[in-house]
Amino acid sequence: MNPKVYIETSVISYLAAKPSRDLIVAAHQQITIDWWETALPRYDAFVSPIVLDEISRGDVNAVQTRLEKVSAFPVLEILPEIQKLADTYFSELDIPEKARANSYHLAITAWHGIDFLVSWNCTHIVNGRIKMLIEEINAGQGIRTPIICTPEELMEG
Repeated sequence: MNPKVYIETSVISYLAAKPSRDLIVAAHQQITIDWWETALPRYDAFVSPIVLDEISRGDVNAVQTRLEKVSAFPVLEILPEIQKLADTYFSELDIPEKARANSYHLAITAWHGIDFLVSWNCTHIVNGRIKMLIEEINAGQGIRTPIICTPEELMEG
């Protein structure tokens, strides 16, 4: 059985985007492509209705590309318990309203027992303060915290 990975929206966006002229973004895009091709096959990948909603916005051609990239991945259900956990994260982590979906990415991953949450969102997801608070909240509720990381951190060899 392979480890399970939840792929957050930013990873899919970097994968399907036109190459950026910004050097850091371009590097993240290339790392994402390399990760998708070489590392991802060693994992069971999952997305959520939140991811599908987010990648369905914007340019029609980009939307089609993003949706094609995840079409084979199972979609994790959002249960009432996940909504409650996401609300707890949202209030405890001080996430702005415009980024509320990030609390759902975190809650879906934790509740479903996913091993890894992979994201390029280093503001509201892959962030040391966020990770520490998520671990405290989850420990108090008896929920195992997934490893929250970037695709680069899941590259091997």
